[in-house]
Amino acid sequence: MANEDRKRAAHRALVDRLLSGKGRASTQQRARAFGNEGLPPALDALIGKVVGSPAQVTEADLAAAKASGLTEDQVFELVVCAAVGHSARLYEAGLAALAEATGKGRPEHAA
Repeated sequence: MANEDRKRAAHRALVDRLLSGKGRASTQQRARAFGNEGLPPALDALIGKVVGSPAQVTEADLAAAKASGLTEDQVFELVVCAAVGHSARLYEAGLAALAEATGKGRPEHAA
């Protein structure tokens, strides 16, 4: 298997595990955090910071998410899902920009 194919397979395995593997947060909650959409207000504020300005996340943001009924484990899982989802979107955008700039179309490992 080519190196790029292994990277893509590892990425798919990570995303699959995050979204459908065992966890404390529901698969629906994890998918919403991954996509940064459809979240309740307290969680939306936290995930918005994780995605947009992670250095601005405070203990108060975490406490608000927990006060909304989530456990610490659920909050952790949802923060990881949000970070990986954001990274995946940036990666895909980078691949698309590279393909456009080089005129080579979408790289095979991005398929």
